[in-house]
Amino acid sequence: MPALSVLDLIPVRTDQTTGDALAATLSLARTADELGLTRYWVAEHHNMPAVASTNPPVLMAMIAAATARIRVGSGGVMLPNHSPLVIAEQVALLEAAHPGRIDLGLGRAPGSDPVTGHLLRRGTTTDGVDTFPDDVATLQALLGTTPVSVAVGARTYDLRATPQATSAAQIWLLGSSMYSAQLAAELGLPYVFAHHFAGRGTDEAIALYRRTFRPSDVLADPRTIAVANVVVAPTAHEAARLALPNARSMWRLRSGQGLSAQELVEDAEAAAPTPPLDELTAAWIVGPPDEAAAEVTRLAERLGTDELMVSPVAGALAGSPADRSPAREETLRLLAGALA
Repeated sequence: MPALSVLDLIPVRTDQTTGDALAATLSLARTADELGLTRYWVAEHHNMPAVASTNPPVLMAMIAAATARIRVGSGGVMLPNHSPLVIAEQVALLEAAHPGRIDLGLGRAPGSDPVTGHLLRRGTTTDGVDTFPDDVATLQALLGTTPVSVAVGARTYDLRATPQATSAAQIWLLGSSMYSAQLAAELGLPYVFAHHFAGRGTDEAIALYRRTFRPSDVLADPRTIAVANVVVAPTAHEAARLALPNARSMWRLRSGQGLSAQELVEDAEAAAPTPPLDELTAAWIVGPPDEAAAEVTRLAERLGTDELMVSPVAGALAGSPADRSPAREETLRLLAGALA
């Protein structure tokens, strides 16, 4: 059976405030922790009314403090938006507070619209993509337990992300393309493929990563995770209903309508007819527990991944508590139970 983990974008529903969505995420993280899942990661997205996951290090601190044993990480920090030193300092503090529990997933997409991305980079003209490999290497060095030597004129300057590190967060590279697979292989880092929103090219990217992998000081053999959107409910009909709000959100985004707060299930059902969503959800795993568990297992076996990370995208029924996401929690419970 594949190891099971969670990716959370922290959706904000029409019946929630940002505070409610954060409370629901903490409840979901505690559920994952109690079920014995491996990791709980949060994404980085900006200026999106339907997504509260804007600042991974802040969220990681909240989630790590609210859980006991699960690894907590980013899926991912969009490195072109940030100084490697700032991220290294934030993550080093998290690792010091929760040793052996912190992951740092890194991506090179902006996670935002062009204007927001420009402002995140304080108006610089570069988008940070060209320097991404060097920034990853710099960040990796800064997270080590020994100082980094920087030449400043005739002097050598020692730079530390934190004064007395005894352990370092685990770095993962994220992506949905051959570029990220090849870079992860070249640097000898573990690799995560965003199957949940790409849906295509997963097999080829993971095969390229394994074929070209170079052992490194941190990893002797290739190590991979694939991410899938998952909705599990007692019946296939219930699962399909719960998948509708997120599927409609993706349809609006891809048709250029932008994102708004996520609809409740009943509102999504009552909305104007939506074009067929089969193509959008073709790579999703939606169904009752046994069928979903079988699909998860087949996907992991097909890809040969060491771990499957699920993004629980079940919507909420009217009357659900604002500070919880019962259907998302049930997705994790039912899937973990069926895989046990």
